[in-house]
This record gives sequence, C-alpha cells and structure tokens, in this order.
Amino acid sequence: MSASVDYDLIVIGGGAAGFFGAINAAELNPKLRILILEKSTKLLSKVKVSGGGRCNVTHHCFEPKPLSKRYPRGQKELKKIFYQFHAAHTVSWFKQRGVILKTEADGRMFPQSNNSQTIIDCFLHEAEKHGIQIKTGCEVTQLVKIANHFEVSLNNKSLNARKVLIATGGYNKRESYNWLAKLNHTIKNPLPSLFTFNDSTRAFASLMGVAVTDAEVKIAGTKFSQRGPVLITHWGLSGPAVIKLSAWAAVELHQLNYTFTALVNWTGQPELTIRETLMQLKKQHSKKNIISNALFDLPKRLWEFITYMAGIAPEKIWADASHKEINKLIELLFACTFAIKGKTTFKEEFVTCGGVDWSEINLATMESKQVRDLYFAGEVINVDGETGGFNFQAAWSTAWVAAQAIARAT
Repeated sequence: MSASVDYDLIVIGGGAAGFFGAINAAELNPKLRILILEKSTKLLSKVKVSGGGRCNVTHHCFEPKPLSKRYPRGQKELKKIFYQFHAAHTVSWFKQRGVILKTEADGRMFPQSNNSQTIIDCFLHEAEKHGIQIKTGCEVTQLVKIANHFEVSLNNKSLNARKVLIATGGYNKRESYNWLAKLNHTIKNPLPSLFTFNDSTRAFASLMGVAVTDAEVKIAGTKFSQRGPVLITHWGLSGPAVIKLSAWAAVELHQLNYTFTALVNWTGQPELTIRETLMQLKKQHSKKNIISNALFDLPKRLWEFITYMAGIAPEKIWADASHKEINKLIELLFACTFAIKGKTTFKEEFVTCGGVDWSEINLATMESKQVRDLYFAGEVINVDGETGGFNFQAAWSTAWVAAQAIARAT
C-alpha cells in the first residue's frame, strides 16, 4: 500500500448496510484497512428503533422470487441479488455469530432477546474483532476520484481510500444527494414511503384503536389496493394494509400531494356477497335486531357505527330495513369513503423511495458503472420494501454482495 492511501476501504454510513458491508469485507480479507464514517454521533440508530426497539431483522420468506415481490422499487434488481444472499442467509449469518432469530405469526423475524441491542452488540463486537475503525461526527462533504484512489473530504480534513462503499441510508431531500450527483450518478427524487393516512373529516376518530383483521383498502381512481389488517386511529387509518399501500403508491400519492380518497372494504368480500348476506338476513332472520348482530366478524363498535351512519335506528329489525338503508349499509361495508389529506410517519419507519438509479450499478458486485471502485448498499439506492423486515433485508443483501466484490478486488 502506498503511503498516501490511508485505508483500503472507507464505508460512508454507520448504519445497517455500512456495518454489514464492512464486517463481511473484513472477514473475507483480513488484510483490509477499513474505516466506517458516521455523520451523527449515534451508530446503527435505525437498528435501535426498528420493530419498536426489537429490531425486525428480516422476514421469513426464503425464496428469492417471492421475497423480491415485496419491494415496490428495486424488485427486478433485488431478485438477482437475492439469488446470492437472501433471508435464509441472513438467519444463518446471525446464528453463526450467536444471535438466534425467531419468526412471529406474520412472518417478521426478531432476535430471540426481543431487543435491538442484541443486533447492535453483535455488529460492534464483529467490527472490533476484525479491527474495523469507526469514527462518528464525521460528515462527508465531497468525494473525488483521483487516479487510483478516492479523496474523502470531511468537515475539517480529508482521507484517502482505494475503495469506497456508500451506505448512508436514504435522504429525504434531493439536495442531500448532490455530492453523489457530482460523481455522474442519476438520482431518483426521494419521496416518503411507509406512512399512515390522515382522515380530514376524522369521522371515525371515536373508534380509535378498533382493528379489522382482513380488510381491503383502495385508492380511488387508481389500480392501487392492499388487503390485510386495518387499524382506525384518532387521525385516520393505519395497519399493515395501509402501510403496504403507502409504499406501493408512494410516487402517485406524492403527486396527489397526499390528498385523495381511500375506499375501505371492511369485509374483504365482493359487493355481491355482501348484498346476498344482507338480503338473506332480511329474509331468514327478519326478527333480529340489526345493530345487535355484527356481521362479517367485524368489531361490535365498528358495526354499530356503520349502521348508525347508514341511518338505521337502534331498535330496527331486519324485516323493517328499507332497500335504501340496506344499499347504504352495503356501500359503507364495501367502499367506506375516507377523505385523506396528509400523512403520518409510521412509528420509527423513516423510509424513503428514490436515490441512486439502479441502472448505474453492477448488480453482480454493487459497484458503480460510472466510477470504478465505488460501491453502494442499502437505502441510498432507489430501493424500498414493505414493512416487515424487508428494508433491512435489502440492506444486508446489497452490502453482502458489495463486500464480496471489495474483498476479492482489493
């Protein structure tokens, strides 16, 4: 190594992808001099807060193709990458280092300790074991390729490295990517992904906390819809179906300035099935009180509220329900309208879509096609997944592929 080069590899970003890339590169090639630069004073901050402080490490989906289908952006590219390293590999990687992951009913995977600190401690231990240097409070202001190395400019000094892995995570402002754009990289505009919907009328606010396990949510006038649990909040709608929908429709909802109509099918059933069910009740259970007998396994409070909105009197029985009332009830069950205006970030899931364009990255190595010896991993790329451990899996996989290439080529 020439005296002018400080490091073989500088990793920019002390988060999930950065640590995973650095550790795997060091393990494959112990001779590497590696430095992780983190602009904040905290390492692995997203890992710390993920999954309510438990760290949703990955998802129990061990086949590359179905796993890749959980990503609104980067699906085609990740499918190729997952053939090299996917969720089963992640489980094995942590197990080899003494961290056992467990699977929950919805497929999310957490450390058995239920504590994100377990993952953080694992990374810090591995970094120390492999002699990886870590510097916090170091923001990179400029990155320049000079002959066979990079000059990495910080606030008060500059460092040199043969190779650079960029794992900064996603930025929420286009300007934050300027230093990468100067390296001849195309940046897809960063936009929020994974958020809940704010109901401008708050008509359902009194039902805060009520959840439906199998509902369908659509965005009126578009092809976008998702099915799954829906939670009514004091500000609007949340739950897995809503969060997934926000990711898949992220670009379109941004274009609509987050002002749109959401339609909720509380039953998850076709409109004809709902109509047939109600007409059968009117015919065969005509003496039953409407409000007292919740249908479609709906929570009692929600059923009572919907019948109230349909204008049905508390004492009314099915025999006395008018066609107008039944039609209104069907409408509220099948396509309950929410006037959405604005969004709220889902818990601590600060996820953006947008970033470095996939077309400028070699998928076999995660190396830039524009700048030799420059690599990318994680959310700095135009990639985002549904909630449930998918964003971390993209970080692990892209970082692993980059590490393989870096270790071999250095």
